[in-house]
Amino acid sequence: MSGTSSNVFCCIPNSKRNSSTVLTPQEHLPQSLTSSPILSLIEPGHCQFTQDFTKVPLLENIPVSPTAFVARFGLPDAAQPLNLSTCACILAGVEMPDGEMVVRPYTPISTNADKGTFDLLIRKYPNGKMSSFLADLKPSKEEEESVMVGFKHIPFNVKIQYPFGSPKTLVMIAGGTGITPMIQALHAILGDEDSPIEKTILLYGSRNKEDILGKEMLDHWSSTHKEKLTVVHVLSHEEGEVSEGSGFQKGFIDRKLIESVTLPASSGKDVKIFVCGPPIMYDILCGPRNEEQVTGVLGEMGYVHDQVYKF
Repeated sequence: MSGTSSNVFCCIPNSKRNSSTVLTPQEHLPQSLTSSPILSLIEPGHCQFTQDFTKVPLLENIPVSPTAFVARFGLPDAAQPLNLSTCACILAGVEMPDGEMVVRPYTPISTNADKGTFDLLIRKYPNGKMSSFLADLKPSKEEEESVMVGFKHIPFNVKIQYPFGSPKTLVMIAGGTGITPMIQALHAILGDEDSPIEKTILLYGSRNKEDILGKEMLDHWSSTHKEKLTVVHVLSHEEGEVSEGSGFQKGFIDRKLIESVTLPASSGKDVKIFVCGPPIMYDILCGPRNEEQVTGVLGEMGYVHDQVYKF
């Protein structure tokens, strides 16, 4: 697979980008990790990327933590937004120096309010071919075809769509970069004053405080929308003290924690649970992502497939 494009690419300066009011400026963070919630819904089928790979340039590579960065890419039509539905992802494809074509799914953390660019939140893994390649990639110009990254969007990339069946309570269970579809969903939920979702609880697993991706924005959203959003950071390898009621707790996301924040399975359509994270998280909590049946902890709690969505 390879991507080709004869389009002209353009970088839209941050000062001219169409976006909402941002939080207190964070010099080290891009706007996609500091903005207020933005409702910018688009129906599926309008994404700028098609089912064939189209190459676009990397415009910025912004470190946001010791192990993660935001990669900002241009779009084929610089006058238009990405036009991705909520929730949905795109596929990145890169031909490695050895000729291997590596393809990975990514959910943008930017919204359709941004024209001409989109942002991906990426964690660099020591043995991750795509993440290491993107981490080392330098911003490119349109004529530097060889260093552009190809993207495409296929029907399978369209996930559950807002308002997600209109549950009264939505529990989001995320680990690491599994936070990205949750950010995408929260933009819609919190940005919609008439959202049918009354309460969203995010259980976000990270190794330690420094490892939390998007913490500043999530904390701000949980403060400004405290009646609709609660965030609990669950830290598996935190060495420092964690005080009770601080929004942090040590350990892992387990049955006891889930039971403390959500409605029982008998609530039916009033409760929905999202899961996104590493394979072991699926195995323990709900069963493999490619299996419709809900097993693991959530299955033991009585939840069924139309109550649990595996990203």
